[in-house]
Amino acid sequence: MERVEASDYTEFSQLSHPAVSPDGDRVAYVQRTPVSETDYEATVHVAPTNGGDPQRFTVAEGVDAEPTWSPSGDRIAFVSTRGASDDRPQLWVLPVDGGEAEQVTDVVGGVSGIEWDPEGERIAFLQSVRPAEVEEGYDLAVDEAYEREDPDPRVVDRHVYRSNESYADGARSHVYAVDVESGEVERVTSGEVDCLRPAWGDDLYYPIRYGSDDDLRWEIEAYDPADGEAKTVTVVEGWGPTLAVDSSRPHDRIAYTTTPEDDPTLAQTEVEVFTREVGDVTHPTADLDRDLELWNASHAPEWGPEGDYLYVCTPDEGGYVLRRLDPETGAGEVVLGGDRHVHGFSVSRDAVGVVQSEWDHPGDVVAATPGGAEEVQLTRVNADYLDGRAVREPEEVRFESDGVEIQGWVLTPPDVDPDEAYPLAVEVHGGPHRMWTTSGSMWHEFQTLAARGYVVFWCNPRGSTGYGEEFMQAIERDWGDVTAQDVLAGAREVADREYVDEDDAFVAGGSFGGYATAWLVGHTDFFAGAVAQRGVYDLTGFFGSTDAYKLVEGDFRAVPWDDAEFLWEQSPAAYVEHVDTPTLLVHAERDYRTPANTAELFYRSLKRHDVDTRLVRYPREGHELSRSGEPGHVVDRVERIVRWFDGYSAHRDADRALDRPRNDGLTAGEDEE
Repeated sequence: MERVEASDYTEFSQLSHPAVSPDGDRVAYVQRTPVSETDYEATVHVAPTNGGDPQRFTVAEGVDAEPTWSPSGDRIAFVSTRGASDDRPQLWVLPVDGGEAEQVTDVVGGVSGIEWDPEGERIAFLQSVRPAEVEEGYDLAVDEAYEREDPDPRVVDRHVYRSNESYADGARSHVYAVDVESGEVERVTSGEVDCLRPAWGDDLYYPIRYGSDDDLRWEIEAYDPADGEAKTVTVVEGWGPTLAVDSSRPHDRIAYTTTPEDDPTLAQTEVEVFTREVGDVTHPTADLDRDLELWNASHAPEWGPEGDYLYVCTPDEGGYVLRRLDPETGAGEVVLGGDRHVHGFSVSRDAVGVVQSEWDHPGDVVAATPGGAEEVQLTRVNADYLDGRAVREPEEVRFESDGVEIQGWVLTPPDVDPDEAYPLAVEVHGGPHRMWTTSGSMWHEFQTLAARGYVVFWCNPRGSTGYGEEFMQAIERDWGDVTAQDVLAGAREVADREYVDEDDAFVAGGSFGGYATAWLVGHTDFFAGAVAQRGVYDLTGFFGSTDAYKLVEGDFRAVPWDDAEFLWEQSPAAYVEHVDTPTLLVHAERDYRTPANTAELFYRSLKRHDVDTRLVRYPREGHELSRSGEPGHVVDRVERIVRWFDGYSAHRDADRALDRPRNDGLTAGEDEE
């Protein structure tokens, strides 16, 4: 059996966007596969729920996303960049029983968040447009001669003026609807507002924010296409509420996610159900001491076909599971549980479909009855790859830290010899309010480290989701010490094993994990080397540059102008004079979630204190580098982690990375002479 390698990332596919047909007979999904160092192929596939062979439904041109069945099940709408010279995704519709897909829109701001109306005649969508483009009508049909350019100079007057990997540059996200037959696009919202993904019921519903983008209050509006009138039906608080509408009753019931405006980062996200006209509100998650998983649109709450249940995905002690709840009482059950990692789900009359990963594979489609019975795996997209690889099963460990039980896992190298000693690689997750499982986006990295001869340990320290709100809130005003205590407690327990060399331990983490890695090397000499990635190293600099600045206000109850000294004391950069651990810093040029300015501060500080360090910056990449970056960059990043560790390990005959050509033997960049 071959061992997993960093370069294997280019050999397997990843699945996303599950969508069950209305009759429950088929599941559509997107299959994404690297095709070069810079590009992916992403196409729509359909698998029968009875276990037949999946079929590819779209051509390999551009990147497809968001397959969505028409109400009658005869067509699939999707967005795609095929044919676009500037990667603007447009809306396409494909007949299920044969025929070519037809492009429905050609709009300047691209298309996302698509939703069919109940009659199958119109599709609502989101589009991000600038005022001048609206004035010219390019949001309805773009002029081929028009090219969107970056402003020069770039003038900023918003609180949140950039996010993900781009600047807003005056653009706002608005709701549109298109007639599928004629292609005529209708503008639903306009002006200096921000809108989120729409949902159809008797009317078209969408969250809209009229105030500042510093405001977490959203109005849910109902738009009547017959008269073009919109009215506010209720008000919601939260980061970005998602909607699901049940039209099976006399009055539309709107389920929406919400978090309290005065505690948006430490409180768990809940679901409320508002019955229009009647005005009643129920709280089905009030007694469910679990956060909601809302990583992408495929995690948004969904109604069962008869409105009897509301389906949600929650983190739950090492697994992301699918639950269904009574919308009135909150009573419910786990439909698909265990240690699976649900990446997205879809519900129809007779079936639920999920994309999930587990310890032995990076992701496949599974279908089951609405109650979770008769579970069937519909795809094995990476079977050929996995059959030839020595994939290790993680061992669950539970340990105590400060009187609290912490869950973690240990992954050993293939053919581990209990009489030998192996180096230890400790990984810390991001968030901080996230949760790791035995699979998910880290499957490849963990298996690669184990295959290279490292014992890999990861855990969910206090602050993680999946263990209740009190556990999640345990790091209030203290990201560093609490996390470090939990991580070190687990690392030392694993290091006590006879086959682990406690003097040869390494640590890595990304995002909040980068913060924690930098904090650890400033407070302990336990580690022989460290790799801090896309981290936060100075909380004041982070507050001023990120789109997630409310993490500072919410988790630390502090702002720079009132609490500068406290925020500095909670910043890893404040302890750089205590760092002796060789520390590699990894960042992305277009990361606007954890911008590079604080990494630059930490890097220069390490250099001034003569710490072995290097800063690696990836062009064209954002905060999702490790999950969806260019294939060559994803591989290169893992290679650099292994090379950095190897250079300081007593168990490796390897030079320090600093003593080798900077790109020697790595995927990205050209080798130096």
